[in-house]
Amino acid sequence: MNRDRRPLYAALVANTVSIAGNSLTLIGIPWFVLETTGSATRAGVVAFCAMVPVIVASLVGGPLIDRIGRRRVSIGTDLLCGAAVGAVPLLHRAGLLEFWTLCVLMAVNGLFHAPGETARSALLPELAERAGTTVTRAASLFDGVSRGARMLGAAVGGVLIAALGAETVLAWDAATFAISAAVVAVGLRGLPAGDPVHRRARRPSYRRELVEGYAFLARSPLLLAVSGLVLVTNALDQGGSAVLLPVHAERELGGPAALGLISALWGVGAVVGAFLYGAYGTRFRRWPVFAVCALLIGLPRYATAAFSSETAPLAVVMVCSGIAGGMINPIISTVTFERVPDALRTRVLGVSRAGSMMATPLGGLAAGLLVDGVGLTAAFLAVGGIYFAVTLAPLLFPVWRGMDAGQRTAVVAEQSAQSAKAGR
Repeated sequence: MNRDRRPLYAALVANTVSIAGNSLTLIGIPWFVLETTGSATRAGVVAFCAMVPVIVASLVGGPLIDRIGRRRVSIGTDLLCGAAVGAVPLLHRAGLLEFWTLCVLMAVNGLFHAPGETARSALLPELAERAGTTVTRAASLFDGVSRGARMLGAAVGGVLIAALGAETVLAWDAATFAISAAVVAVGLRGLPAGDPVHRRARRPSYRRELVEGYAFLARSPLLLAVSGLVLVTNALDQGGSAVLLPVHAERELGGPAALGLISALWGVGAVVGAFLYGAYGTRFRRWPVFAVCALLIGLPRYATAAFSSETAPLAVVMVCSGIAGGMINPIISTVTFERVPDALRTRVLGVSRAGSMMATPLGGLAAGLLVDGVGLTAAFLAVGGIYFAVTLAPLLFPVWRGMDAGQRTAVVAEQSAQSAKAGR
């Protein structure tokens, strides 16, 4: 088959734009709440309302994505997310935005953002094959570009908030979703993997399709372990990004520009880490790399923030932790794609996403209560201590060593691809 990299590039561009916009929201909404209410608890409540629908959509949305089609879902959800986010500044300027209205709009954004990301992720193996590359390299590229988008969104968001206010950030965010939808509509047109999966007159019931995804995940101890680890770390990171770091920036680091800087530096490190793993990762066993990187992504940055009121030390740690974090996602993606059959991919990805985010809504809420209850320093130390305890799991439990099981096959496939390329 002739190589065609255009669909892969289109998906990368769409994901970049969409995630950059979501990064604007992650910075803009907490700051908007802090500006308008001054309450860390309320910022946590908004984060809670934004994340619960993500879980609901991921729990039940897999079969629906297959039936509607991954391309259509990606386009439609981006448009709906853009409308929800864009309504926030419009209603606020009109004097019609209540706190409950903001919570509802962020809930709508979360409800539709999750299926869009799942739909694009599920296309990755076909996009890699069409482009003539391996899933590991494509996953590293996908994650690296996504991390770069988060970095860009964080940096632009911090500057825009400082210069023009949080409302402007949210208006830009709405525009990014529309751009992402347009890129997918044009760039993935005619891609078979983006079409509805079931075209038969009679097809399995929705419930049966949903149960098949849960059943497969339940039979895979390694994938369950990965989901459990990410479950806790996602919740902790939600509290850190939605509450702890914005409050730290407001009280001690000098404002939103500092928040944008440290978030962007994490993104820089993560981009470097993802690309390094894509280039050299197959030379090393996955499990040791994953275990070491997991220990480096949590405690160092939260402990540094707890004991330093300066931007420079935290900036250095964020880069180093980001490099470690950038290597983790490509490993998880590759292991998942190796183990999940194509017919179940969207459903298992949706269920895994839901399982790994089940506690995420509580992260922002708990962080807000911690800050208001025991203080910012104690909150940072509590989050960092839990992070360290959880990320010891890959070193302590043998199931994690199963990450290396499919690596030999992947290496052989990569060598074959390189040989075929050299023979052209």
